[in-house]
Amino acid sequence: MNKRFAKTWMVSAGLALVLAGCGSGADSATSGSGNRAETEADGGKLNIVTTIYPMYEFSRQVAGDHANVTALVPAGTEPHDWEPSAKDMAQIQDADVFVYNGIVETWVEDALASTNNDQRIAVEASSGIDLTEGTEVEHAEEGGEHDHEEEGHSHDYALDPHVWLSPVLAQKEVEAIKAALIKADPVNQADYEANADAYISKLKELDQAYRDGLAGVKSKEFVTQHAAFAYLATEYGLTQVPISGLSPEQEPSPDQMAQIVQFAKEHQVKTIFFETLVDPKVAETIASEISAKAAVLNPLEGLTEDEIKNNRDFITVMQENLKALITALNE
Repeated sequence: MNKRFAKTWMVSAGLALVLAGCGSGADSATSGSGNRAETEADGGKLNIVTTIYPMYEFSRQVAGDHANVTALVPAGTEPHDWEPSAKDMAQIQDADVFVYNGIVETWVEDALASTNNDQRIAVEASSGIDLTEGTEVEHAEEGGEHDHEEEGHSHDYALDPHVWLSPVLAQKEVEAIKAALIKADPVNQADYEANADAYISKLKELDQAYRDGLAGVKSKEFVTQHAAFAYLATEYGLTQVPISGLSPEQEPSPDQMAQIVQFAKEHQVKTIFFETLVDPKVAETIASEISAKAAVLNPLEGLTEDEIKNNRDFITVMQENLKALITALNE
């Protein structure tokens, strides 16, 4: 058994009696119901459990007033190595709809298998999207090609999970969530369709803002803390140059650091991007080495408490990312 799953399996084994009490059949008030019309008539709502922040936000937007939406990964928590607690497993057990991105949540397969609920609808929002290979970064030797995405050391991710950072692919995830909610609650199909259409319109406006804002930038290459922005870069004709790979916790070797510094100098990079949920020391070290500034480019894997207090959401943070990119690529 993969060691990454050991904790989840131990938790699920200890939860046998708890989950039995929660119930996965018709007697459970919060488990998946085969008759959502009756539940709605009684004033009930869908119980939607989500994993990372984008899944929570997309689900919330589509569900509107017809569901209670919960995010498992807490605010301010980097999700790549997060695993569910006993309480989280109980929430997964009782979900009418369980929404996850796929790939980044390495624990999901085991969690679903150990919390049987035949009436629960699980939706992998990235399913059906053309995913790119995800590997750790191994920078080329001096004088060779710089290949930051296709070559390198393999990681737990066979594929890159960060599809939500492309406004175009985010629309597809919203569509997948909409289909799941309609399946769970066909009575309110019209509302789910209207809510999804309204949010997709905002994502289309965001996409157009990115196309307009990035069309005439001086440079097409940006240096970022970890390799989260490949889909965004591909969509808008940019090149992501990550310091580390798909895992934000990966520490680059001294040679890798030196090669990034050399790349930044050769391409006159004036900004090194870091992110809010990970220690920025590596990005700040490189920025200091080349007399550049460090700025935030947010992969939206989760919001901080301050971002929540300041009413930030997916759209506003993506707009801030666009401004940061325009500024950096025009320096």
